[in-house]
Amino acid sequence: MKKGIIYAVLAYLTWGFLPLYWRLFTAMPAWEILAQRITWSFVFVAVLVTVSRQWRRLKSVGSNRRSAAAIVLCSIFISLNWFLFIWAVNNNHVIETSLGYYMNPLISVLFAVVFLRERLSPGQWLSLFLAGLGVLIMAVQYGHIPWVAISLAVSFALYGLAKKIAKLDVLLGLAGETIVALPVALGYLFYIQSQGTGTFTSLPPFSIILLLLSGAATAMPLFWFAKSMQLLPLSFVGFFQYIAPTTSLLLAIFLFNEPFSEGNLISFSLIWLALIIYSFVTFKKSKVKVVPISRADAL
Repeated sequence: MKKGIIYAVLAYLTWGFLPLYWRLFTAMPAWEILAQRITWSFVFVAVLVTVSRQWRRLKSVGSNRRSAAAIVLCSIFISLNWFLFIWAVNNNHVIETSLGYYMNPLISVLFAVVFLRERLSPGQWLSLFLAGLGVLIMAVQYGHIPWVAISLAVSFALYGLAKKIAKLDVLLGLAGETIVALPVALGYLFYIQSQGTGTFTSLPPFSIILLLLSGAATAMPLFWFAKSMQLLPLSFVGFFQYIAPTTSLLLAIFLFNEPFSEGNLISFSLIWLALIIYSFVTFKKSKVKVVPISRADAL
């Protein structure tokens, strides 16, 4: 439980600060940033697979139809999520991305109950109601359907569900996901370069180095997220996602100067109240379930 919590916090805190990173590449179109991100993520993960000597295991995973299908689905969902997030950040919609990731835990919990038959206590249901109310108020503030927020929430919830069901090795799963998306990414990069519309070569050297590091910036939080998925219930992991949108929301308000109304403040307060209630109830519930095991029993 403790290791799972550490991995979840690391993943979501890193994702919360990613708007700062992607704002460095506002001169690049979102599709080109996505293609570069996929390419360098593959390079980073490929190095890890090589060092750990797991290419043979990766090949066996790809030969299994169930595992291969799960990898393809994960690759599609996470690529869609990446593109929407990059586009929104570089088009001054950071608060809406925050809204999307506030909604995501609710959808993750819903998927956990519907597909994985996880059960929630009355206190957990109360916290979900409060969080849902907060999200609803934030949505009403926009005066229209927040399609970016909804798309981000659903795509990442589906990614988490696919990872949970597939039960793949963390590193092999990440390698498979990047391999699936790599041909499309490389094809797009070669195309725009041949058309003279690519911007990679026109970037200053420091920006190029930062873009190359996008592989590590992408793969590491995904690795931590996948590890937390292995060690914690899906509904519990989902609620840790409030760390990322809270961090992004603070960046949007105090650094990017996006408007933040009183209604947003009410929503923000309701969501944090929900987080406190859910965390308290979940920790209490997990503590009750712990049964001491003697050495003789273990043997």
